[in-house]
Amino acid sequence: MLEDVQARPDDRQLPIGEVGISGIRYPVAVWGRQQGRQDTVAEVSMSVDLRPDVKGAHLSRFVEILHDCAAELGPHTVPVILEKMRQRLASHRAQFHADFPYFMYRTAPVTAAAALMDYQCQLSGRNEGSDTVLSIAVQVPVTSVCPCSKAISDYGAHNQRGLITVRVQPRDEGGGPAMVWVEDLIEIAEAAASSPVFPLLKRPDERYVTMRAHDNPVFVEDMARAAAAALSRDGRIAWFSVEAANDESIHNHVAFARIDSRHLPGRRPMNSPALSSAAGNPDE
Repeated sequence: MLEDVQARPDDRQLPIGEVGISGIRYPVAVWGRQQGRQDTVAEVSMSVDLRPDVKGAHLSRFVEILHDCAAELGPHTVPVILEKMRQRLASHRAQFHADFPYFMYRTAPVTAAAALMDYQCQLSGRNEGSDTVLSIAVQVPVTSVCPCSKAISDYGAHNQRGLITVRVQPRDEGGGPAMVWVEDLIEIAEAAASSPVFPLLKRPDERYVTMRAHDNPVFVEDMARAAAAALSRDGRIAWFSVEAANDESIHNHVAFARIDSRHLPGRRPMNSPALSSAAGNPDE
């Protein structure tokens, strides 16, 4: 019988906050409001804490758990994965992050020309005994037109591609987390911008989108506030953060604005989950 080297005692008596694996890509199925089940590929990070008296964690067990549980990935399956991680690795705390592209059919506003568009999403969770915290994040590309440029120019205004990142913690409804669809968050982000971004536009569509954007100029501050206001009204959401960032077309910098619901007056602070760098960290 081979020795269990990881189980050797460690006399340095230093606990490790997180030990695990990252960068593992795995086929998973996710569910959407619009299209139902969708197969995609997630990049996964899994970790647990390690007691001060234990030399190492059995990293192969992370892959076994992922293989057993990741056939379908969603707010109701992540708690199962977290609990298995805690039990099989004899840990107090477990964390799970899955980053994946989610595809939606989008139709052009005039010609209705259709094509698929991808949105980068993240599903995350942390479990500490009876306390499980889940979060959903999505990055939404948008177009914005500068209100200042439009107001001071004799003609035209500079516009740019932007990215609105929304992260939410669904409210616990007793039997599980409230269902917050990725499409819901995408719609909120797009409504806050000058115009959505489309995968396919014909000339009549391009004309419509361009004029619509110029009729609705917004700063990054406007986009962040508009999205935050909509998220604040959604009773399914316990905590949220929203960041609007523009890759400026006439400046050599990125402009951004960020709102965290924990800092808004009248909202109870929440224990927000730590998100991996792929979708940003609300505590940065």
